[in-house]
Amino acid sequence: MATTNTIKSLKIASRESALALWQSQFIKSQLESLYPELSVEVVGMTTKGDQILDVPLAKIGGKGLFVKELETSMLLKQTDIAVHSMKDVPMEFPEGLELAVICERADPFDAFVSNNFSTLAELPEGSIVGTSSLRRQSQLAAIRPDLDIQPLRGNVNTRLAKLDAGNFDAIILAASGLKRLEFDVRIKSTLDEFESLPAVGQGALGIECRSEDIEIKKLLASLIHKTSEDCVKAERAMNHRLHGGCQVPIAGYATIENNEITLRGLVASIDGQTILKSTMTLARSQAEELGIAIAEDLLDQGAQDLLDLAQIDH
Repeated sequence: MATTNTIKSLKIASRESALALWQSQFIKSQLESLYPELSVEVVGMTTKGDQILDVPLAKIGGKGLFVKELETSMLLKQTDIAVHSMKDVPMEFPEGLELAVICERADPFDAFVSNNFSTLAELPEGSIVGTSSLRRQSQLAAIRPDLDIQPLRGNVNTRLAKLDAGNFDAIILAASGLKRLEFDVRIKSTLDEFESLPAVGQGALGIECRSEDIEIKKLLASLIHKTSEDCVKAERAMNHRLHGGCQVPIAGYATIENNEITLRGLVASIDGQTILKSTMTLARSQAEELGIAIAEDLLDQGAQDLLDLAQIDH
């Protein structure tokens, strides 16, 4: 497909982690395959979330730890688009920027990674499990309160290296990231939605660009995956109503069948002692209304108190 507009080149703002670069290179290859005359360059940069590795994410505070520097480069017109893991994307965008695309979702679930055990159930009492996520921590604690759950920061390679060094008996990572970096062999088992409900948007890539760039948005439109978009929109609408970021114990996962969308939402206490859940189904066209309805149900159950406590504790 030849370009039908005036865009001849694009610059993608990307974090410099192996996974972020893979994601940006993947979108680069997709665009260049669709538009052979288009030249696409990936521009790597370091974000605040990448720089501070010795503090749990929830304690750093602020939303958009992994996107702010990328957004600044777009606003300054140093780059044109940014590719994000949707679970890292804040609900609010700076003036002048918007989410143009949600791509086809990969594996949305969490992966159990261990050198000595095959499943979560196999872990002996007192085993040390690493995760960077309060969402994972709370759900793990609910299933296995006997485990010692410790914070684990760093990119995928760093986390695997810490496991291999013997610092942990097991670690929990997003299955999609491991698969994208060809670490499939490290996945001993996958935690299903009843063991660990995924993060909002987990497994999906999103593309952000300047709102004014109509021609770029036309180029990007061919990468939109409507089913993934509707599911992630429902999840994000729930998250937005709950005022959640990626540093609080909120989970949400939507599926579509027979033109109906079902969303499962969860808010938990960090210690896993309280788990609030809600599941509803609406017409696919009501994805965002569904997200808001789930959030309202969770709030009616007392979600706000749990979220407030999570902010205080971390």
